[in-house]
Amino acid sequence: MLVGFLCDLFFKGYGMEEGVFCGVFDGHGRYGHTVSKLVRDYLPSLIISQHNAVTDNDYYNHDDDDNDSSDDDDENSGSIKKLEDWKDACVNAFKAMDKDLKNQIDLDCSCSGSTAVTIIKQGKELIIANLGDSRAVLGTISEEGYLMAVQLTTDLKPNLPQEAERIKKSNGRVFALRDEPNIHRVWLPNENFPGLAMARAFGDLHLKNYGVIAVPQISCRSLTSRDQFLVLATDGVWDVLSNEKVVSIVHSAENSEEAAKAVVEAAVRAWRCKFPSSRVDDCSAICLFLQESKHGEQP
Repeated sequence: MLVGFLCDLFFKGYGMEEGVFCGVFDGHGRYGHTVSKLVRDYLPSLIISQHNAVTDNDYYNHDDDDNDSSDDDDENSGSIKKLEDWKDACVNAFKAMDKDLKNQIDLDCSCSGSTAVTIIKQGKELIIANLGDSRAVLGTISEEGYLMAVQLTTDLKPNLPQEAERIKKSNGRVFALRDEPNIHRVWLPNENFPGLAMARAFGDLHLKNYGVIAVPQISCRSLTSRDQFLVLATDGVWDVLSNEKVVSIVHSAENSEEAAKAVVEAAVRAWRCKFPSSRVDDCSAICLFLQESKHGEQP
């Protein structure tokens, strides 16, 4: 019930350079596979259309008479505005995607949904949007010259203080069952149901009035020449492999496709070793190399 996705984005007008979109969508519940595929198919175009709407509005509202600022000030404010535009576009697109899922006549999203962790790379800028408990990690070279992992997202679990506070204010409940004390879930006010193990998600309509939201957590990062690659993966990978282990695996691979395959295979082996009596959780990963790889693969 998971989908990894990588594509080129072509943005509208105003001298904008092309970008790259990558995302991992982890479905859950009876119809989670359908939800995650719908998100994969429609979210990128929603982000583009929302971004075009935002930039159209900026363009027509631009005050050509404001000539008081310096060129440096204009460049800095322009960069900040560009990132703010992306944040607005992502938030609006995620909300629109969730609304579209709700309006699907032949799809019951009451107890099914999907996570999403997405990255837009435009030039040297990254815009990271996260919904749920999938994760994005950056592999980079430290100033001392060794490989290190930088976690770019927060796993949005229900027991995080800010997430739990929002859920409880909406009359939802957060607690772990006795037989799985380390897994906190979201429950309806008067019923031990459905027990969602994340605080934000697409779908899961039964919990949308009780604090579970489809608003992504968004951050930005400027890349440097030390940054080597990005890894996006579902919680099934991170539950059994550390950030450092995953970065080491990717660094040893010849290309992004081989790297993603190696990460998934290592995660499956780790699941079978650590939890031999349990079902292997869904494991999916996608890698994006930021520098030219060993065999000349371009970022």
